[in-house]
Formats: sequence, C-alpha cells, structure tokens
Amino acid sequence: MSYLRVVPHEEATGTLKEIYDHDVQSNGRIANYTLAISLRPEAIRGWRGLMSAVRGAMDLRRYELATLAAARALRCTY
Repeated sequence: MSYLRVVPHEEATGTLKEIYDHDVQSNGRIANYTLAISLRPEAIRGWRGLMSAVRGAMDLRRYELATLAAARALRCTY
C-alpha cells in the first residue's frame, strides 16, 4: 500500500499527462519519482531541470559513479 497519493496515468491531464507520456515513451514506464511528485507537475519539471544541470557537466560514467557512491554512503537499498 502506498503512503503517497499519486495521480494514475489514466487520470492524468494537461502537463502531467505530457510528462507521463514522455516517461512511457522514453523508458517504457513512468518513473517512480514522477509518480511521487505527480500532484505537482511544475515540481517534476523543476527536478528534471536540476538533474539536467548536474548531469550536463559530467560524462555519463562519472554521473553514475557519483550516484552509486552517494547511494552507498546513504546505505540506500533502492
């Protein structure tokens, strides 16, 4: 059972529907963080902008290594 209220794909409209459709087209599914912030589509766009700014200055390998190092330091099992 989820503790977060999320907007299901079939109920999404407007900007959120565009975001959901983009996720499905790009990744074959809606990203978990997109669902978690689905009540605030403008926050999703802001989060994606931040991620893009951080990743834009790094090559993919460095970004992935930094992500793994942070997850390990936080003892994340996700």
